[in-house]
Amino acid sequence: MNCTCHALLPFSLIGQIILSPPVAVSTSASAKGREMLVVTSFYPIYIMALNVVNGVPGISVQNLPPPSTGCLHDYSLTVKDMKKLAHASILLTNGAGMESFIERAAQQYPRLTIVPLAQGIPLIHGDRSGTENPHVWVSVSDAIIEVNNLGKAMEAVDPARAQLYRAAASLYVAKLEDLRARMHAALSPYRGRKIITFHEAFAYFAQEFGLDIAAVVEREPGSQPSAQELAHTIDLVKKNGIRVIFSEPQYPASAAEAIARETGAHVYMLDPAVTGPDAPDAYLRIMESNLAVLTKALR
Repeated sequence: MNCTCHALLPFSLIGQIILSPPVAVSTSASAKGREMLVVTSFYPIYIMALNVVNGVPGISVQNLPPPSTGCLHDYSLTVKDMKKLAHASILLTNGAGMESFIERAAQQYPRLTIVPLAQGIPLIHGDRSGTENPHVWVSVSDAIIEVNNLGKAMEAVDPARAQLYRAAASLYVAKLEDLRARMHAALSPYRGRKIITFHEAFAYFAQEFGLDIAAVVEREPGSQPSAQELAHTIDLVKKNGIRVIFSEPQYPASAAEAIARETGAHVYMLDPAVTGPDAPDAYLRIMESNLAVLTKALR
């Protein structure tokens, strides 16, 4: 669910006023020998933040959960997380319902500025639950929107160094735009191709690049499709001549392999960039790897 409490930073006010600014924020923090702590909710937001604060002195970026956590399905804040938030100047989140713990964080730290980076992105609703699909960053275009939102948020929280954030965000956006152009050029011959995925992470990716997700088998990580769902998917694969099934490296591929055995389809790995190395270029490298997988799988 989305947090609408007063600690949320409305982007309509960016550059004008910040509601409930955190006590820790100070434009002269580095001069006083204190680092400004930026906390991120999970891995893809962390990578964006590393790029936007690049070259800005006196900034520390920390992620709440461990890098191996992946998507924040049912994630609960730990004592260690709460200690990070107690010293944070800003909490950068994905929003769109990804972080179920936001209300607790806002209640515990009412003066903490919480920024949902997915704000302004049209959301896709899940096939079954009707809830909003939060995996917007898997679309390169939506990742660009989130990076721009992040840059504006940092400018609003720390206006003395706004130019530095603006320059860093623009540099990273240029890299993402180059990646997007190359991916569109390479994938354009495969528009309309039907694929099967596991977990609902690739809805925005498929929407951007014109792929048709015929079925999503495991909608929640750790859940196993029923025998009836497996049979339905096998029938769908056979009837539509679907040749490829995409699993994710963060989750077991047992169901995908079972469908492949029954249909002759091939299983490939696509990475939704929810885990990875602690490096600013990690998202770019993951998406380039996804592009290589897709061009091989779809040709």
